[in-house]
Amino acid sequence: MNFNDMLKKKKKEDSETRENTAEMANESGQTDGQEEVQQVEVTENTISLEEKCKEELSQANDKFLRLYAEFDNFRRRTAKEREEARKTEGKDVIVALLPVLDDFERAIRSMENATDIVAVKEGVVLIQNKMKNILAQKGLKEMQSIGSPFNADLHEAITNIPAPTDDMKGSVIDEMEKGYELNDTVIRFAKVIVGA
Repeated sequence: MNFNDMLKKKKKEDSETRENTAEMANESGQTDGQEEVQQVEVTENTISLEEKCKEELSQANDKFLRLYAEFDNFRRRTAKEREEARKTEGKDVIVALLPVLDDFERAIRSMENATDIVAVKEGVVLIQNKMKNILAQKGLKEMQSIGSPFNADLHEAITNIPAPTDDMKGSVIDEMEKGYELNDTVIRFAKVIVGA
């Protein structure tokens, strides 16, 4: 192979290399362009995803604030209702007892000029019965303690005294103050004397 042939061969290789480089440059230029388009799309997707997340967060915050305000209003309204209920708690019992109070006022006026003590006593007994009936209608019940075995859940022992009989040991002999239940719940323990 002579020098000219070698030179031609070299030129041919150089031109092929340049074409390959141009093609590669072309391809890489296109690839760079596609990459830029993809980057723009990814950036747009990221922005839209970010905006979507911000919008969802804004909606969640709005829902939270509305729910909090609604709960706060509910809490205030409930507290106000409870306060009003507390103020008028025993209204029905008091209204029911007002006629008894009227009876007592009439009894006191009639006692000023009364000469017959028996009639005054009967009037007081009638008023007491009326009051007991009203309270019984509201769920109040007297405890019957005398003669029953001592029960710490119902009775409060004041003292012990020697029992008159053996069967009265550990039982209630006398009652100093009556016990009461309201709808089967003890509201006042009976103060009793227990046989020992």
